[in-house]
Amino acid sequence: MSRQYTATAKTLHWMIAILILGLIGLGFYMQDLPLSPAKLKLYSWHKWAGVSTFLLVLIRLAWRAGHPPPALPASMPKRLQWAAHAGHLALYGLMLGIPLSGWLMSSAKGFQTVWFGVLPIPDLLGRDKALGDLLLTVHLGLNLTLIGVLLGHVGAALKHHFIDRDDILVRMLPRSASRRLTEN
Repeated sequence: MSRQYTATAKTLHWMIAILILGLIGLGFYMQDLPLSPAKLKLYSWHKWAGVSTFLLVLIRLAWRAGHPPPALPASMPKRLQWAAHAGHLALYGLMLGIPLSGWLMSSAKGFQTVWFGVLPIPDLLGRDKALGDLLLTVHLGLNLTLIGVLLGHVGAALKHHFIDRDDILVRMLPRSASRRLTEN
């Protein structure tokens, strides 16, 4: 079994990572803006990027089902292997749950999502202000949880690279970057 992730897995990983960071930043930026056409445009972009990220996560899960990731180092203690698997499970759950909570929230608040302004996505709920407000709280809470899990994910990758000096980080990097890191 290869010690590297496939090029497809790496590409999806980094595309999703960039989108998520942008979505989190945009989400926090736009929430306190006064109501204006500019704010509504940002909300549309946020929703489009959220739907796109959700679809990429589904593709990544389908790819992963047929292409298992490289095994963790045998030297890694079992409890840390369990923690790594739990962390990845949490990431996937959050990457699916956050856009779903946003979709539900938009539906309950009466704002249909129209992907890239072309493809209307059906509302999942009827208009209900109280439920929409609750789903906003859920959406925010899930995002704050994601930030915490992402910090743990990045921290663990850096620990593996700089302290444990194993290949956990470099096997997800593009080949050129992993070569540069392993040569130094």
